[in-house]
Amino acid sequence: MGDSPILCAIDLEAPGKQFGRLQVPRSSNTSGWSNQFIPIVTVARGAGPTALVLGGVHGDEPEGQVAALNLARDLLPEHVNGRVIVIPCVSMDASLAYTRLLPSGANMNRSFPGSPGGSADEQLAHFLATELFPRSDIVIDMHSGGRTGLCLPWSEMHWVDDAAQRRQMVDGMLHWNSDWCCVYIDIAGTGLLVGEAERQGKIVVSTELGGGGHVTAAIHRLALSGLTNVLRRFGVIEGDAVTRADLDLPEQVLLMATELDNYLLAPESGLFEVTVDLGQRVSVDEPVGRIHFLERPDRAPEVILSKTDGIVSVIRAIATTAQGDNIVVIAREADRAELE
Repeated sequence: MGDSPILCAIDLEAPGKQFGRLQVPRSSNTSGWSNQFIPIVTVARGAGPTALVLGGVHGDEPEGQVAALNLARDLLPEHVNGRVIVIPCVSMDASLAYTRLLPSGANMNRSFPGSPGGSADEQLAHFLATELFPRSDIVIDMHSGGRTGLCLPWSEMHWVDDAAQRRQMVDGMLHWNSDWCCVYIDIAGTGLLVGEAERQGKIVVSTELGGGGHVTAAIHRLALSGLTNVLRRFGVIEGDAVTRADLDLPEQVLLMATELDNYLLAPESGLFEVTVDLGQRVSVDEPVGRIHFLERPDRAPEVILSKTDGIVSVIRAIATTAQGDNIVVIAREADRAELE
């Protein structure tokens, strides 16, 4: 396919249901000639939009992986109007190790748009960016806070300048029917999967479904029900999409975390003690946590103050903290009119 070294062992244009794999070249000390297999599933019928569903871009985020596996196994061609392409786990080696990053240290979500001649993560990013994104109308990329962060369970999106694209993305975000929705920015570099899909003009919907190293049954239900509802909203699978009103639920709380001051970073290394709860409203200069110093019990802890008014949206889940780690996110409440 194109100039990619990755082999796709199924026909992406064929109708029906196919279980196959992507074969990513690799070499190791125990096998000079080897491929890594990454499962891929397609379900297609007739004309209609194409949705690309991705889980496991980070290996320690099982919520999306489980939802994608359930969707891929249960979805039948007669349910589909168009095509659904599912990669349940993009970072296979990271998932098997239950780590955020790949064993090489690469962050799959900082590898886009990739390169056909680069490292394995860059080759895979290039395949997604040049072979799968162009085929897709909707890209769904499911995340959570992983082991290191505990997030309010939300659907999310970047701000994009194209108004028509943005309206579609807002609609998709709201149709996940999570209690919370968030517009966010990148604070840890470029190369995000969703950024490349947005640049190509796709409708992009993403999530941060809790985290903290554990998954509840409620989160698993939200992951699959939200994914299915978004696919229905855009006409990719049959059935009527439902709204919060249909479910007798209150409107979502919309959050904006689009300023650097929303993201509080540890000023020193130490042991982080959070002193606020997820969903709590805080004010500027209100304490949200403290950093303790194990080797200096005589030293008072460093108090972390909020830099903005807003809602506690993410809390660091690991107490041991290095200088510069994100420890709390405070997002402001927004109105839907701001997004349109």
